[in-house]
Amino acid sequence: MPMSTQTRRRIHRIALVTFALVLVPWLAQAAEDVSYVNQQSGDILWLVIAGTLVMFMQAGFAMLETGLTRAKNATNIMAKNLLDFCFGALLFWAVGYCIMYGDDVGGLFGWSSKWVFSSALVPGGDGSGQAFQESANWYFQMVFAATAATIVSGAMAERTKLIGYLFYSIIISAVLYPITGHWIWGGGWLSNLGMRDFAGSTVVHSVGAWAALAGAIMVGPRLGKYAKDGTSRAIPGHNIVLAALGTFILWFGWYGFNPGSTLTQFDGLAYVAVTTTLAAAAGGVVALAVSWMNYGKPDLSMTLNGVIAGLVGITAPCASVAPWAAVVIGAVAGVLVFYSVLFFDQVVKIDDPVGAVSVHGVCGAWGTLSIGLFGSRSIDILYWDPNTAIHNGLFYGGGLTQLGIQAAGVVAVFAFTFIVALAMFAIIRATVGLRVTDEEQMLGLDIGEHGSNAYPDFQMSSTANTPTGPPADNRGGL
Repeated sequence: MPMSTQTRRRIHRIALVTFALVLVPWLAQAAEDVSYVNQQSGDILWLVIAGTLVMFMQAGFAMLETGLTRAKNATNIMAKNLLDFCFGALLFWAVGYCIMYGDDVGGLFGWSSKWVFSSALVPGGDGSGQAFQESANWYFQMVFAATAATIVSGAMAERTKLIGYLFYSIIISAVLYPITGHWIWGGGWLSNLGMRDFAGSTVVHSVGAWAALAGAIMVGPRLGKYAKDGTSRAIPGHNIVLAALGTFILWFGWYGFNPGSTLTQFDGLAYVAVTTTLAAAAGGVVALAVSWMNYGKPDLSMTLNGVIAGLVGITAPCASVAPWAAVVIGAVAGVLVFYSVLFFDQVVKIDDPVGAVSVHGVCGAWGTLSIGLFGSRSIDILYWDPNTAIHNGLFYGGGLTQLGIQAAGVVAVFAFTFIVALAMFAIIRATVGLRVTDEEQMLGLDIGEHGSNAYPDFQMSSTANTPTGPPADNRGGL
């Protein structure tokens, strides 16, 4: 007996309902899975791109440092900037990442056997892709560790043994940077206290600078830098064009440094890029103005350092302050770097050929403290859980609470890094040696340390750009 039309329609409706009940949830889940995979792939891609921008900053540091020092030491400086990245990557893979992001041990450091030699980075067979995300995280943090290590090279340039420098680079990548990084970024005691350092004014720049300060003290000033009466003598760099190129590269790479630290918060990339740009520009303009007023002429090297000072200053608060505050932070950094360079050079008598301690240490501390002044909880909350967002800064009616937390972090990181670095450099000096001979300084470290010449087609004097007059006995140090 043939089925009636009404029966067939009823069966069709039942089939459609069944199909909808079964297939639609499956399609929704499939769409959700695809969305998750796309989001995860996007996160990984962005971290690798940002990390590569930060890695390119090594070229910027190398150009800047080489340009601000003498031609006879160019090969040596390039070697140090290359090798601290090579050694840093290996040591951060072996133990550094484990100490920084392993399971918290008393708030002081991390440790987890799966991160020793980063064995957890090997992709598993569960198809979750978690190891790929961890690989991106490791890569992004590794280039930061290398940046902290390379800051020291400039402050100790033109008189430091390569072997001593390499031992230091190993220690900062394996121990110094990971421990302080754990305190603030890895769930350590400063993180629990509520300290904010978004992209590393303290974790990266101040750690490198305070270690550089210890190294510059221990190795002593360059021959001829100070007269017997203590007067500081200028030792001009050999290529301001290289220094300017290095600054442009660093500024370019900073868009991986700061916006990259938004990690998976893509919406905030543009905002952080804005505050970063404004602070850098303000730092350069103000440093130019201050040098012009003091010297009667605009000083390009100070202007370059002003740009970098603005970048260092905004690195901690870039995701916590308004654009106008970014301009103020950069401008103050431009003033600080000028007078800090003069202070260390002429008052404290610490020879820092590129101003690394002033740029990365003093301005790094200023940037970290500025969160306690200009920090806005409503901006910060876009990147952090409301329970862990900062208190409003002093100028936003929040009182001294956040400023006190930031100050505690600045002091703690300085004390730990400086004391440990002093001890480290003392051991290096007593074992493999830290300072080259006077003859090697006069001839140049390119010949003395490497047996090569960065500019073989040019005739260079061993006394080129060396101050005239009898050199003081500058082998000093502690």
